[in-house]
Amino acid sequence: MGTAVEGQPAILRALPGDDVRQILWRFAGRYDLQMLVQAARAAARGPVARLVAEGARGTHAWTPAKQALLQVFDESGITGVFLDPAQGGFVEGPKNLAMALVAFELAWVDAGAATASLAGCLALAPIHERGTPEQQQTYLARCAPPQPGEDRQIWRGAFCLTEPLPYVGVETGLLSGKVRVVEWNESQEPMLEVDKRGRFITNMGFANFVTAAVDSADPRIQGSCLVILEETDPGVFDRGTPARKLVHQLSSTRDPVFRLRVPASRIIGGYTVTGDKIVPRYSHAEVIEAVFRRTRVTVGLMTAAKLLSAVEPVIRYQRGRFRGGEAAAPGTPRFELGLQLKQDTLYRLVDVWATGEASASLGFAAARLFDELDPLERKKNEIFAERGIGPGTAAVRAMRKIEREAIEWLRHGKEGDTPADPLVRFALLDAVAGVLCPACKLWNTGHGANMMREAVSLMGGYGITEDCPGFLGYKWMDAQLEATYEGPESVQRRQLSVTMTNELFLAHFRKWIEEMREIASTHPGTGACTLATAMQMWLWTLEHLHRATDPEGARLYQSARQGVTFPLADALCWLLASRCQILDLLELEAQGPVNPTLSEGLPGLLVFLTDLCHVQSARAAGEAGRICAELVFGYNRHPAWDAEACRNCYQAEDLEALESVIPGISSLARGYTDVIEADGSHPAKAGPCARFDGLDRFTRLRVRMDGCLTGSQLAKERAADALTKVVIPEALDYPA
Repeated sequence: MGTAVEGQPAILRALPGDDVRQILWRFAGRYDLQMLVQAARAAARGPVARLVAEGARGTHAWTPAKQALLQVFDESGITGVFLDPAQGGFVEGPKNLAMALVAFELAWVDAGAATASLAGCLALAPIHERGTPEQQQTYLARCAPPQPGEDRQIWRGAFCLTEPLPYVGVETGLLSGKVRVVEWNESQEPMLEVDKRGRFITNMGFANFVTAAVDSADPRIQGSCLVILEETDPGVFDRGTPARKLVHQLSSTRDPVFRLRVPASRIIGGYTVTGDKIVPRYSHAEVIEAVFRRTRVTVGLMTAAKLLSAVEPVIRYQRGRFRGGEAAAPGTPRFELGLQLKQDTLYRLVDVWATGEASASLGFAAARLFDELDPLERKKNEIFAERGIGPGTAAVRAMRKIEREAIEWLRHGKEGDTPADPLVRFALLDAVAGVLCPACKLWNTGHGANMMREAVSLMGGYGITEDCPGFLGYKWMDAQLEATYEGPESVQRRQLSVTMTNELFLAHFRKWIEEMREIASTHPGTGACTLATAMQMWLWTLEHLHRATDPEGARLYQSARQGVTFPLADALCWLLASRCQILDLLELEAQGPVNPTLSEGLPGLLVFLTDLCHVQSARAAGEAGRICAELVFGYNRHPAWDAEACRNCYQAEDLEALESVIPGISSLARGYTDVIEADGSHPAKAGPCARFDGLDRFTRLRVRMDGCLTGSQLAKERAADALTKVVIPEALDYPA
């Protein structure tokens, strides 16, 4: 990857363009997605950017100008991206990557606009994933934009899950919304009354229908469910008070109130009647699990877009910082490079860029995985139905057997092979999806928000002004909200603490360690060797924590001990993001030469992206190493100066007796070990040095990983130097 071109070093000539991104994110062969990206970009960098530049974010009210964006989304095809062609859409097959690309393009300019667009998809997602055929046909068709010559109003939806409880959004399992039977005549469909108060519900300013989560308040209804509410239903459909947001002002967010009568057929997924009780086919938890495991990825990519969009404005600011002053005459280094004469500003921008690349790689990898998983999940459901395997415990037992078969296949299957059994294929992908989804949401929005603050700080005081190029101050603020969407960090960490211990996922993880070792042998500059060692350390730590106990004998790895499980989940996210980044680089190296438009600048781009991979893998290894060391050593009680701990210390009289045999041992021991003097005194510290009995393997891995960091700072220095040479456009392609 470090080859020279005509005797000259390969340099980064320009910022990565569409041809590069299409290869990295694997849609170079998808013309429909390429056109969708262009349409979404035109909407984002045209009408959306103009609204932001004109100050539309200055009010939380839903104004006519903001309302006009909905028609822009309809005309660009963004509204119909969730729908199949038969329902009025235009993207065949699974839509996860398509929705991810739309969110990425809109969030490149404004995350509120992305949220306004995607909230409609979120409202439909429960119906799409778990609705009855009748519900799917009715509501998906209504939400399709009217075709030419068609005279009807498009329907728009909202997803109402959270309640007006203290610290709303922290716990999605607690529902104050209630549903009860108000009329149930013999041979007629039951009529239900839904009482629901929502909090912070997007799209409520204009929604025609709502998919709302409710719990039973009637012994004749079992458990919880999601139900469809329409604005024309009898009762109260109050859109509520607008939320006084500081962020995402291009979306409509309100606190609605509903008290409506609806037929029982509005229960998403339908219901059965057992005796005198209505039994929904799906609880609200089962529905939102199917929905959020896909849509969380999209939210994670919104933050990734912010980071990558910040690169060009920051470079432009750095280079132009001193222009216009007397000390920066045209042609001088100070005029041409400005702040880029200082290494600190370049190093910090490299970190921002590397994080953006890694988070985008992780997010798009997860989106593609769900595109592959969706048809297999439907096939799995069909097979289970044919075999009479119902949901719940029966399905869990059946999947355990299939997962064991998948582990065996993974151990003995050849690289590139695909198992013939669709259930085994489903199990293999599902185990990875259960980790990648919360990892993407957690790391992209959590660490991404921190790095977005770094990007803003690189703009100086300009970064927090309304006219900051790229709207970076707004993006930094928006990132704080995205970290709480669809479950804040604690929810993602809780899910990861369960899914990352799945034996099938860990079998994948062991394969990935081998994969990184092999990549390191052919591409040492990527930092894959560093990453492999960090992954090995993480796996050792997980296994150790499952066996280890604290001084009182309590197990360390257990759900209630979130001081153990949550940090280990954080460490895993760093490793997964860096792995995806390296795999994307290899894809570009393999497919880039085929594209004639990339031939000239490809060598320099590969060198630069390789260095970014090295920088990011070193940071990931460092974070994982720190976390693992804290967990491995931190739950051991430090020795005190008591009789038990002092048994392992040298006694001064023993050392003096040995002096005649080993001259100098007394002074040597006092320099390197703990010695108890004749009068009982000892070194001034907390206690004797801690022992590492049984932890030799970890300490060797830690030392090895630290050694693997060799060359990472040189890679960062090269990447920083490349930032001083890359050519950027004369101006941003959307208004300031």
